[in-house]
Amino acid sequence: MDRIAPILLDWYDREGRDLPWRRTRDPYRIWLSEVILQQTRVAQGLDYYLRFTARFPDPGALAAASEDEVLKLWQGLGYYSRARNLHAAAKQVAERFGGIFPRTFDEVRSLRGVGDYTAAAVCSIAYDLPCAVVDGNVYRVLARLFDLAEPIDTTAGRRLFAELAQAELDLRHPGRYNQAIMDFGALQCTPAQPQCDTCPLAERCLALGAGTVGQRPVKQGRTKVRDRWFHYLHIVCGDRTVLCRREGRDIWQGLWEFPMIETDGAADFAALCRTEAFRAWTGAGEWRLVRSVVMPPHRLSHQALHAVFHRIETAAFAPAARCGAVPVERLGDYAVPRLVERYLERADDGASADQRSR
Repeated sequence: MDRIAPILLDWYDREGRDLPWRRTRDPYRIWLSEVILQQTRVAQGLDYYLRFTARFPDPGALAAASEDEVLKLWQGLGYYSRARNLHAAAKQVAERFGGIFPRTFDEVRSLRGVGDYTAAAVCSIAYDLPCAVVDGNVYRVLARLFDLAEPIDTTAGRRLFAELAQAELDLRHPGRYNQAIMDFGALQCTPAQPQCDTCPLAERCLALGAGTVGQRPVKQGRTKVRDRWFHYLHIVCGDRTVLCRREGRDIWQGLWEFPMIETDGAADFAALCRTEAFRAWTGAGEWRLVRSVVMPPHRLSHQALHAVFHRIETAAFAPAARCGAVPVERLGDYAVPRLVERYLERADDGASADQRSR
């Protein structure tokens, strides 16, 4: 098959998206965009990119920020390990490279949270280094063009696609080529309903000729989704409520939430009241349940969270709750998981509705 680079570059000149990180050769901003866009659609990630670059215009500014500030700015994007790695990598740039973003593939690859794909994207776009990127869009385009049945989620498959991507790379314009093939996968060779009838590579596409476009790329298997049941205690005493910071290696590390009790399955409030954890948070004093809010299932990559928020008013905080008490008016200052944020939005809407009905 003849090289596809000239066709892709011509298509990109006509159809490529005009995005702010495409108008710079600043490796820091290119890296920032790549981290934000992992697991995130461009439409959603754009506002985050603009906010981050406005608040942290260079690696030094990001390195000097607190983790809480970084997580708060990241709130709603999910996959919070990306934000923590972003922050840690900025500190590495400040400490190891004197605040100057590294210029070689190996140095960029050494930063916290940076893999082969991100290092290749930064080095090719910022420095014109001959490094091919392989992301979901590239897997799809190459798998269809060459009608490859090798699963992309195996070691052999990843090696095959990496070698093929490197072989097809335009060495004169590696950065533009990488952006072209990624945009081509995002806009033209889409996962569902690809625009094969207007595709400039249609005559070269082996999967189109074989009728296997819908079967490419191939994945060996899918990870089973795990169900979890979260019961949040939104404990309020006067103008204060209780927040806890998530620790350990579970989801949402470093974010804030209401006291939470996890059960092995669905549990009603009466059963929850009998648990030792519930009594530790509410204490022996008087309290009353104001309302319980059942949230729609909150889906993560491999987990489905079934959450209920119980708003409880008490005359005095229990000792366990007292140490986490914060002013209600300051809730917005804390970085919380999107699930908690959605509950708070519902709670605000409910309060507004109550006020309007009076």
